[in-house]
Amino acid sequence: MVGVLGGMGPDATVAFMQKVIEVTPGEDDIDHVHMLVDNNPKVPSRIKALIDGDGESPAPAIAAMARRLEQAGCDFLVMPCNTAHYYWSAAQQAVDIPVWHIVERTLDRVAAEMPGARVGMLCSPALRKIGLYEGFIKPRGLSLVYPDNEDRVLDVIRAVKRGAGRAPATHAAFIEAAHDVQARGADVLVLACTELSVIRDALDGRVPIIDTVQVLAEDVVAAATGKAPRG
Repeated sequence: MVGVLGGMGPDATVAFMQKVIEVTPGEDDIDHVHMLVDNNPKVPSRIKALIDGDGESPAPAIAAMARRLEQAGCDFLVMPCNTAHYYWSAAQQAVDIPVWHIVERTLDRVAAEMPGARVGMLCSPALRKIGLYEGFIKPRGLSLVYPDNEDRVLDVIRAVKRGAGRAPATHAAFIEAAHDVQARGADVLVLACTELSVIRDALDGRVPIIDTVQVLAEDVVAAATGKAPRG
């Protein structure tokens, strides 16, 4: 049973669950992955804590969620929110079962498929501020490229959170940010915010796209079913 620390945000959690269903090589209900989801939108804002600097720490809430899921019988935990991985150690220290790390799994996939790639980061500015990906880059022989205007990406993320992810202006800003990192030499785009996974279809696919939520879903299916995920 897979435990999901969700609600960060709710749409992103549902998108992750949907991807798990889509990539599961099942023919009937019983073939699918058993997930127990704590879809908790009351976790304090990661943006307020990390960018604005005046918000409550999400660490205690995340640790409490992890403990509840472990006590309910989960075998391992996942957290389909990149920025929340700043508090990954709080979750892992709270339980005895593994808490997967979305950054490591994503960059392992990039390194395997595109060795030496320049990784274009589409993410919350909080990720760059806290250096979440930087600590995992060198051992994998990769480098990072960020958009020139990271606030544009934050506006897109906030639009998805308030239910305006399908608005033309949101799509236009998302596409502009993607073209920006491509122009700055990115070989691959990494959607390093789960809200961006919700509107992935807005991008034109000029360069390869690695979606952190897709990577996590595929790895969950492989671990939970013992079968290769559906391509």
